[in-house]
Amino acid sequence: MGPAGGGGTRLIAHLLYYSTMTAKNGSLTGEDSPVYLRLRGTVAAGILRGDYQAGDQLPSVRALAAEHGANPLTVAKAYQSFQDEGYVEVRRGVGMFVLPGAAERLRLAERDNFVVNQWPRIRGYIDLLGLDVSDLMERA
Repeated sequence: MGPAGGGGTRLIAHLLYYSTMTAKNGSLTGEDSPVYLRLRGTVAAGILRGDYQAGDQLPSVRALAAEHGANPLTVAKAYQSFQDEGYVEVRRGVGMFVLPGAAERLRLAERDNFVVNQWPRIRGYIDLLGLDVSDLMERA
């Protein structure tokens, strides 16, 4: 199946998952990212998928903390990064809401992050396994 069938996307997603498990010392671990970054990634994916659109309220800090078994201060730190980057606004006493254009700006930022930070790790993992990218895309 070619890339049009979606297999290529699944392959890259699996490689990304495994590349993120590679710690600095070369051992495999799921703990190489701080919890607040993993929570941020979960919410960012929701914004990019359209689960949270412009004007939508994000889950409360307490609700997201309970859902993920995290400390509310850790969730607040993840949310603060969205506020600092201008993707959400806080309405005091009401909650946090996605701003217009946030998904587009977030997508551009995440693409840049992928190309600069994640792709080199994935590519390194591919090379480590002795795989060829073009062969992978044909097989996917």
